Amino acid sequence: MATRPVFLPNFEGQSLVQERVFNFPWASGFAEVQKKKNVTALHAAAMREGIPRILEISSKSEEKVGKHLSAFSLKIEIGTRKYPLESVYQGSKVFENGGPFTEVFDLTPRDAKRFMREQSCGNIIRFQLEGKHYPLSPKNAFYDWLYIRSLAEHADWISENVEYDAFTDIEFNPAKQINCQARAFAEFLSLHDKGKLQEAAADFEAFAEMLKII
Repeated sequence: MATRPVFLPNFEGQSLVQERVFNFPWASGFAEVQKKKNVTALHAAAMREGIPRILEISSKSEEKVGKHLSAFSLKIEIGTRKYPLESVYQGSKVFENGGPFTEVFDLTPRDAKRFMREQSCGNIIRFQLEGKHYPLSPKNAFYDWLYIRSLAEHADWISENVEYDAFTDIEFNPAKQINCQARAFAEFLSLHDKGKLQEAAADFEAFAEMLKII
């Protein structure tokens, strides 16, 4: 058995996201078919508790829109160019003895992550992008902010065409990881519904204040 979260946008309360946790039978292994079995099992567990429409947001999604909303697929505009979102996140890291690594922006997300794993620069101390420094707290703020920035210009299309109640990322293990694209997308929908999306996308500090501390 495994336990994983399902994220729902919160359209009524102050918090942006409601997180619900479900137990389900886990299919071990790294093959894509095993991961898709886990997506199906997690969604079935959530549906039994009254959550009808659930979208997996990752490269393992059965839905095209779920694949497109993955951080490995999205692009973010930096200056006059667009780069892979995940590569920008990785390259913006500043460590005790190195960084940021803006050359990583041009790499594929997988190559960017591999490059960063090969660095021996000590502990991460902040993020830096376009000459500005960003803190490590809230822990998920910088990643989620980049994700929301990348989608802001498509907000109206998304609100009209992405008709789901909740979102998952089967690769996300909250016991080991902080960042989750499913949670970030739920935040995006909540911000759009509350009329705060453009403010959040334009101002990191304003967005960070809206987040629940993890």
